[in-house]
Amino acid sequence: MAAGQDRKVYLLRHGETDWSRSGQHTSVTDVPLTENGRMAARRLQPILAKETFALVLTSPLRRARETCELAGFGKSATIAADLMEWNYGEYEGLTTKQIRLTRPEWSLFRDGCPGGEPPEQVTLRADRIIARVRETEGNAALFAHGHIFRVLAVRWINLPVSHGERFLSIRPRSASLAITIKHPPSRFGTRRSRAKLFVSKIGRQFQKGSGHSGMRSAVA
Repeated sequence: MAAGQDRKVYLLRHGETDWSRSGQHTSVTDVPLTENGRMAARRLQPILAKETFALVLTSPLRRARETCELAGFGKSATIAADLMEWNYGEYEGLTTKQIRLTRPEWSLFRDGCPGGEPPEQVTLRADRIIARVRETEGNAALFAHGHIFRVLAVRWINLPVSHGERFLSIRPRSASLAITIKHPPSRFGTRRSRAKLFVSKIGRQFQKGSGHSGMRSAVA
């Protein structure tokens, strides 16, 4: 890749599952994609084929791996355990509304989950993924889950995980978020990288003719 050329990191959330459709927190429960989810994943293939990727990583969970395979990267992807979704512990399978019946002020990014992962542990995982991406000379594609992607976003700009709340308005329903790196930093966290985060336009292409994006929920 020529000096000064942008590098892109595509954060590709898995397709729809029955649990994501109902808004249930899904971490270690290995649910498959729905037909809508599979359809959306297939539509990624011609879009991503326009890019060249030096690194492709996928969460080991079935919904992410299947999305990766249907998007055309089954043979080139490496499984990365650090891309697992935030472990929700006792909140697995519950909706945010159900959780807040007993904990009205609960915030995943501040409080973590009882019996699951604290924010500090998820931070370590995200930082390891970021280090792998920044060591790569070229574009990267990551197939994973909604909350781990929000953690990656805030850690990319060297903010604590608690700032993930600010990204809840970004709902990765259709495919991806992307980080364009104008000037790769020489040291983790430097603001001189002038990285910018933006919502991909891929989702709009998914919705043409389908009536459903296939990637709906803000969880898992």
